[in-house]
Amino acid sequence: MSAQLPNAQAWWPLYRIGGTAGLLLVVSGVAALALYVVDPPPVSGGEATLQFIADHKASYIAQQLLWLVPSLFGLVVFVALLVALFPASPSLAVLGFAVGAASWTALLAVPVTSEGTLSLVYLSDQYAAAAPSARPAFVAAAEAFVAENNTVSLAGALTPLGILLISLPMVRGVLPHWAGWLGIATGALGLASEALRFIMPSLYAVYGPLLWAWFAVVGISLLRLSRRGGSPAPPARRPSLRAYKRERAA
Repeated sequence: MSAQLPNAQAWWPLYRIGGTAGLLLVVSGVAALALYVVDPPPVSGGEATLQFIADHKASYIAQQLLWLVPSLFGLVVFVALLVALFPASPSLAVLGFAVGAASWTALLAVPVTSEGTLSLVYLSDQYAAAAPSARPAFVAAAEAFVAENNTVSLAGALTPLGILLISLPMVRGVLPHWAGWLGIATGALGLASEALRFIMPSLYAVYGPLLWAWFAVVGISLLRLSRRGGSPAPPARRPSLRAYKRERAA
């Protein structure tokens, strides 16, 4: 990769796709939150969860998809950031991409969110169709998923760490420098939220909006980057004193 990589016209479509993905991630998250507020699933109890899914299947499936599918959007955003920020700091750009991509890939590979999992939909169907004597087995299986949902996950910790690392080169790269500082604050708060998940759960009320704000800013910045040709125009150079004297002598 050369130092002029972000200027290459071949990368402009990637910036547009990455910017769009960042905005779609925010829209999906807000939609999922709206559904959660209107129709919140139980946070504990295997039997209560299975009964809730049976009564609100469409809403529950929509929530899970809106939480999971944006993981792909996040992966695309980090690919675009890797290319855009590589000249500013190759090491940090690659490290931030590796950690961030690992978090989004883990969420796609193990489709369990803090609000549930699509696997519970199958268990709910089996629970509803089973005889009363067979239902405790499905309740026990559901309890295992509920416990996993309420456990700190590696992906949950890698996401803010990836944002923190990828934001470090952003403070001196081609994207707005203040977006880098916003990402550093978001990543640090996210790590604290994961570490203190059961002690100070209220931190998520601040981390969540900051996370969406950062992705929105990055998405808009990537779209603008593609429109202005990959990088900001270089500042005008002031004439040297020798050139100035030559002009005066002429």
